[in-house]
Amino acid sequence: MTEPLVHLTERHLWDAARASGTYEMSTRGRTLQEEGFIHCSLRRQLAPVAASLYGSYTGPDELVLLVIDAERLDVPVRYEAMTPGGEEFPHVYGPIPVEAVVDVEVWDKGGPGVV
Repeated sequence: MTEPLVHLTERHLWDAARASGTYEMSTRGRTLQEEGFIHCSLRRQLAPVAASLYGSYTGPDELVLLVIDAERLDVPVRYEAMTPGGEEFPHVYGPIPVEAVVDVEVWDKGGPGVV
């Protein structure tokens, strides 16, 4: 298996994906349809991304980290930078089937813990 992709999300969004069979949120508050791809990270990139997106999160749901096996995806994964020459992040260009999520970890501001 190649290095897994990770995606931080709210528990109810993951629960909805499990019910429908695919995960289709791009980032906090934006869908795959709105953004065109699903934002992901590598584990080493996660801390600043989590702080930026969820640093002030006080929602009712716990946050969970989806651990994704890119080899189980049937859509393209492209590593792209937000700015020319910037750090490249994995973007998933289509829905993520729940079968591609190989682990789900509870996230708190101190980092993940296994569910």
